[in-house]
Amino acid sequence: MNINKTKEGASLAFALEGRLDTSTAPQLEEAVNGDISGVTELTFDFSNLEYISSAGLRVLLSSQKTMNKQGKMTITNVSEEVMEIFDVTGFSDILTIE
Repeated sequence: MNINKTKEGASLAFALEGRLDTSTAPQLEEAVNGDISGVTELTFDFSNLEYISSAGLRVLLSSQKTMNKQGKMTITNVSEEVMEIFDVTGFSDILTIE
């Protein structure tokens, strides 16, 4: 998985490419936790994300909990396959997906 990070002021954006699963979720978690302090707007771009596992969902949930206290989190450009996983797990009700 490739993680492209962009930080501008209090905005932090991650563009993910590939598969977010058990082997790659720790990478994302480390990247998010390393930069989330002071961020009021967190965005994940899933244009090139092919798959997300429960480990990836856990990272998103953890990020959402943090952002509930300090700002807003948005997920953009979600594929049908990933959206189906969000729907089945109920994450589509928890996350802001555009």
